[in-house]
Amino acid sequence: MTQPIKTMGESTDAVPPPIRETSRFKNALQELKKAPLTAKFGLLVISAYIFVALFAPLIAPYGESQIVGPEYEPWGHFVLGTDNLGRDMLTRLIYGARNTVGIAFVTTLFAFFIGGSAGIFAAILGGWVDSVFSRIVDILMAIPQLIFALLLLTIFGTSIPVLIGIIAVLDSTRVFRLARAVSQNVVVMDYVEVARLRGERIGWITLREVLPNITAPLVAEFGMRFCFVFLLIAGLSFLGLGLQPPTADWGSMVRDNATLISYGDITPLLPAAAIALLTVGTNFVVDWFLHKTSGLKS
Repeated sequence: MTQPIKTMGESTDAVPPPIRETSRFKNALQELKKAPLTAKFGLLVISAYIFVALFAPLIAPYGESQIVGPEYEPWGHFVLGTDNLGRDMLTRLIYGARNTVGIAFVTTLFAFFIGGSAGIFAAILGGWVDSVFSRIVDILMAIPQLIFALLLLTIFGTSIPVLIGIIAVLDSTRVFRLARAVSQNVVVMDYVEVARLRGERIGWITLREVLPNITAPLVAEFGMRFCFVFLLIAGLSFLGLGLQPPTADWGSMVRDNATLISYGDITPLLPAAAIALLTVGTNFVVDWFLHKTSGLKS
């Protein structure tokens, strides 16, 4: 039986062996294993809050506004007792995660869409566009955010859409400053100039050239902005201008049950502890992300 003649440049192997590539999921798991304990704790806290917010109706023992017993019932039959109207505190705490955290997340998304888009366009276009946007932001930032929010909420009302819109616009000023600063470092690069010479539109330059190179600082800033928005909404609710009854909110829960502290009852401190725990967990994750991205750059 004759053997096939191998000519120069040919290989006896018709198909090269496949190269196995590690999936993104495995890479994420490997990075998570290398993460410090604080970052793992923060991720665990955020995951728990997301789970509670998504499945609040299934987890909560009662309805959000259901009156289940007498006012200020101590811990026992009801796990965390009842509030000033006889509603179950554990139920209100669970629904508060959905309302407070969910609205804060949506508000932060809107703030980043408004401020991030304006900051990137100001850096790309420059000239009078940059000057007009920057002066508007300077005027908004010159007024204390909490006082400005209280004034606008008093004028326009305290409905959820109004609350989200006002806080998103006010918080977008901080996002604008960061997005403009980091974008200005990118728009002077050669590949952006080449894209402009090719006649690419602003949208293409933004999505393909600028945005991928400023994602890391924006993601880190998103976590920090979320904490500030979250605390601002809780503070406004504590003052009576945030989420309105009967919607469960951690800030209003502290206000409504504050009298219990005089009797040595720590129930009003539970919503405050939930606020503090989420803030600390988010900061842990943001610090780890910043350290990780700075290590990759170096």
